[in-house]
Amino acid sequence: MYQSTRVPIYQLLCLTLLLASGCTLLPPPATPTPTPTPTLSPTHTPTLLPPTPTPWPTSTPEPPDTGWQLLQPGVEWRQVRVETGEVAERLTIVRLDPAAVRFRVHYDPIAPCPVSAWAERCRGGVTSPLLVVNGGYFTPENETIGLLISDGRAWGTPYEDFAGMFAVTADGRASVRWLRDRPYDPDEPLEEAVQSFPVLVKPGGVMGFPADADDGRPSRRTVVAQDQQGRILFIIAPRGHLSLHEMACFLADSDLDVDVALNLDGGFSTGLWLRTNETPVEIYSRVPVPSVISVYD
Repeated sequence: MYQSTRVPIYQLLCLTLLLASGCTLLPPPATPTPTPTPTLSPTHTPTLLPPTPTPWPTSTPEPPDTGWQLLQPGVEWRQVRVETGEVAERLTIVRLDPAAVRFRVHYDPIAPCPVSAWAERCRGGVTSPLLVVNGGYFTPENETIGLLISDGRAWGTPYEDFAGMFAVTADGRASVRWLRDRPYDPDEPLEEAVQSFPVLVKPGGVMGFPADADDGRPSRRTVVAQDQQGRILFIIAPRGHLSLHEMACFLADSDLDVDVALNLDGGFSTGLWLRTNETPVEIYSRVPVPSVISVYD
């Protein structure tokens, strides 16, 4: 018997419907949720402030007058500001009781040296001097011009009565004198002496160097003086702002009670070395000098 091989039509329809329904029943593929790209939160950056500048240390202004400072019995020192025009000199003053100290004059024309080096040469054993200052005038060959006496021995030629003299007797008495008022006697027993000029203050505290005698040139100054109580003073003007007349006026009008004052060599020769309880006070001479006045305790 003949059997037909055709698939019944209803089976094809069922298959078609099944396929169609299968396609609709499967869920559509999910759309992937995009992963957000991480963003970097900015790190907090501190605000940098400009550095606070460190101020330069300010120097302590110089007092116009330090007043007398006692270094030891019979030895005082002081610094005083002296106005002159638009500039100011700074005086260093040492006041000495002759009963408490002893004075020497040193002289070496062969081997002159600065005042600071003289301080080393003037050592007596292990004891340094209290004070060293430059002496009087000298020639280009380092020989003293006026009279100089050191340890009882004399050099040079005595000045006439226009000049003055710092003198120490054999028994230790020290004085500053005007030669017109008290002339030098070669027979007097002097152990130490330095002659120089001009006399800036005459006996009695009289200003001794008038303006018409001065050329007006300022310079560094070294002065030895004696006050009304007999004390010896050394006055140094290291900045070079005072003329001789200006120095004379200051000394006569000051509270130093000066009786007589004598100008020593100045300019490049001016120098001082002072022993203190701390660092020595040094005013450097700018040239070697052949003579100095030294003070010992």
